Amino acid sequence: MTSPTTSPTLRRDPDLLGQTVVVIGGSAGIGLETARRARAEGADVVLTGRDPARLERAGHDVGARSTAAFDAADEAALARFFDALPHPLDHVLITAGGPHYGPLLEMDPAQVGEALGSHIAVALAVARNVVGRMRPGGTLLLMGGTGGRRIGHGLGIISAATAALPPFTAALALELAPVRVNLIAAGFVDTPLSASLLGERLEERREELRTTLPIGRVVGPADVAALAVHLMTNTALTGATYDIDGGQQFVAGQG
Repeated sequence: MTSPTTSPTLRRDPDLLGQTVVVIGGSAGIGLETARRARAEGADVVLTGRDPARLERAGHDVGARSTAAFDAADEAALARFFDALPHPLDHVLITAGGPHYGPLLEMDPAQVGEALGSHIAVALAVARNVVGRMRPGGTLLLMGGTGGRRIGHGLGIISAATAALPPFTAALALELAPVRVNLIAAGFVDTPLSASLLGERLEERREELRTTLPIGRVVGPADVAALAVHLMTNTALTGATYDIDGGQQFVAGQG
């Protein structure tokens, strides 16, 4: 009679062991979940956000090395933040900011500039601050969306803002090399931001997506976080846009 044999358990080192991940807009949603996953992969994480109380709770939740409360659109505050960090850095994810909806003809010039340029302006400010502070092969990760790729009533200027991000990402990747730059384009993600935008329609939207998306479920922050960490660890990836929407853009009426 032979005794059963067991296969040895293979262990691996965490993918981000000893690396530093900075999340700009890391107090909730995708940013917080990415920080959590990065910590699980051995990284030291630094979180920023505008709400000091919420940021403090988030930092405690994930065991962040440090937190800093400021508005990412404030270039002087952003520069002070990076000046105060120990160097070098490895990865920076920018999730600060949100989409701008509304009829085009009701927007004034300032609102147009904010809608079209806010994400790009923050990304450029961060890029300037990581030059010389980030290890070669590190990653600057930007957040965009897939929903604005379709033109429709109620989307307003978001389609133009969506279209600007992929070529901007590619151009920035060339200028920042050997630091890598990539764009995550998400569809609907079940986050506190989505809840605030939809209000009482949130559960209706969730059910609609469960029944229409090819994946049969709603995309959550953990899904996007998994992609973000993969983009941090795969050093062959730069200048590209990575969709994560559960097939939402391919379903009629779900752009």
